Amino acid sequence: MQISPGTLRKILLGISFEKTTFARPGFSPDDSLAHEHFRCIVRAFLHGYHAVLEDDRFEVLLPSLEIINAEYLGFAFEGAALALTCIDFFSPWKRRFQTFLEGPGVNHTYALHIGAGWTLRWLPHNLTRFMSQFDPLLVWLVVDGYGFSQGFSSWHHYLHEQARPARLSGYALRVFDQGLGRSLWFVKGADPYQIITTIQTFPLSRQSDLWSGVGVACAYAGGVGSDSLHVLQEAAGREQPHLAQGAIFAAMARKQAGNRVAYTDLACEIMSGTSSDEAIHLARKSVQGLPQNALAYEIWRSRVRGELIERGEIVQPSVVE
Repeated sequence: MQISPGTLRKILLGISFEKTTFARPGFSPDDSLAHEHFRCIVRAFLHGYHAVLEDDRFEVLLPSLEIINAEYLGFAFEGAALALTCIDFFSPWKRRFQTFLEGPGVNHTYALHIGAGWTLRWLPHNLTRFMSQFDPLLVWLVVDGYGFSQGFSSWHHYLHEQARPARLSGYALRVFDQGLGRSLWFVKGADPYQIITTIQTFPLSRQSDLWSGVGVACAYAGGVGSDSLHVLQEAAGREQPHLAQGAIFAAMARKQAGNRVAYTDLACEIMSGTSSDEAIHLARKSVQGLPQNALAYEIWRSRVRGELIERGEIVQPSVVE
């Protein structure tokens, strides 16, 4: 019996839903709304991933992705990016990821870069060559995706043992920690007290980037009410600007993709002290005039934090970064 290319790819590269979720400490089965919300996120991610394996022609792929509820659509595009980047690794002449990014996926830029970063966990990329194909500003989201994938899949090694990836150095290690912070939201089941306790075990030099990742996750993935968000905001202390900046970037990503939801706006407003629309405007204004080099992403993040502090929206950090 002849096996279709899509079926073969799913046999070789398919990912189990159960192993992806319930093997994680934060995904112990229960009836909480947060856990069901996370299941929906993982299902959307795997739907996008397997849709590409089944048929990567865009005229087939895009309608398959768009059946996902808008709230979870970004996660479907993230999963699709992982699969497209895998296909490009084994068939580099196809350039499926870049073509999709510049075409049907153009509004999901953030999710697609993060999804591409997942492949750094599994595939032996030449790191310099791999990173050179991405936009110089947004390439750091690829490293963020790598950090998330390692924290989500190897949580004990990276979150408990606090290991650092041997293949990264310099600023890339900071961005890895931002992705690692995002993974905390899932690994700890969005429990603010477990998240806070875990961050506090890390060296102070790593905590600001972990808080930034938590800010992205609490706003983009959601799953909790305002009480939990206020707990996180207060516990962040001097790192509040980093937490706020993460939440603002999440709100900006959802607005660009056209899938804004109420919990993202709420988290953004609580963390940043200003309306979600104003925070997004601040972030977009801060991207103007950035240098065309590897420092641009951190300068952008720093501008957003600085603007919030100058406006008095959040507290001035008591310790200079």
